[in-house]
Amino acid sequence: MTVTTLLVVVCALLLDALLGEPRRWHPLVGFGRVAHRLEQRLNRAPTLRIRTCLAGFTSMSLLILVPLLLTLSVANLLEDVSTHARSLFEVGIVYWAIGHQSLRQHVLVVYDALKRDNLTEARSAIGMIVSRDTQQLAPHQISAAAIETTLENGNDAVFGVIFWYLLGGLPMVVVYRLSNTLDAMWGYRTTRFEWFGKPAALLDDLLNFIPARLVALSYALLGNYQTAITSWRRFAPLLPSPNAGPVMTAGAGSLDLQLGGATRYHNSPVSKPEFGGTKQPQPDDIPRALALVTGTLRLWLAVIALLVVAATLLSRGF
Repeated sequence: MTVTTLLVVVCALLLDALLGEPRRWHPLVGFGRVAHRLEQRLNRAPTLRIRTCLAGFTSMSLLILVPLLLTLSVANLLEDVSTHARSLFEVGIVYWAIGHQSLRQHVLVVYDALKRDNLTEARSAIGMIVSRDTQQLAPHQISAAAIETTLENGNDAVFGVIFWYLLGGLPMVVVYRLSNTLDAMWGYRTTRFEWFGKPAALLDDLLNFIPARLVALSYALLGNYQTAITSWRRFAPLLPSPNAGPVMTAGAGSLDLQLGGATRYHNSPVSKPEFGGTKQPQPDDIPRALALVTGTLRLWLAVIALLVVAATLLSRGF
């Protein structure tokens, strides 16, 4: 871990804060369209498990390897020009992969609609960022959904990217973000995606295993620690996702909010345990969840800076 690594992360976060998500020509939008077309072409027999799983693995491999090789080729060409050019390119890729500001913007639209008592608009806005059915949600359920997606996507769109850049550099940022996108598109336990999306879901689970637990611990440290840890230990194993479970249960406990409970996905009822604290979520708890993610980001940057200083001192023989 070097000073350059820290500077790349900081510059990418500053770009994200200043510019937000690119409104036009976002690479992930184009990637999503290609992924959708490939899935439509190859996922034609979803009930044939082995064949469909192989098709999903082939699609995932192509969709990740081609952009990865292209990115590395460009990075190597720029490095031949200068190390600064390579670093600037890395800033751009990490900025592209991070979605902190985008998460804030989408969630605050929900918050604003709830504060104006516009339930129709709030349901529509939350429906843009969660996969559950939202047409019948009450205000406290909309608040809960917004808080859950804030906690979970804090890991997926921010901390997972930073973790893998620190650990594996540019290649792992590309692999992580693309696998995460494919999981978001295909990782559903429906007839169509149960087997086609399984390779992408398993890869995403593997890549998020360590970051998710670091994020859960960070959430706990910045709020109600004991409630967060208790909620994490007790309820995370009961949730279907091995990584969203620790993140959401610890985050809910840190905020002392009761999240989870019965809901509906794809017109089917889904029973989830209630987890976290004791307070029913309210609209004003949405900014609190966003503040927890921002606070965790500051904590991570402080720890990274300390590690860089320590590594620099050790390299100089102190």
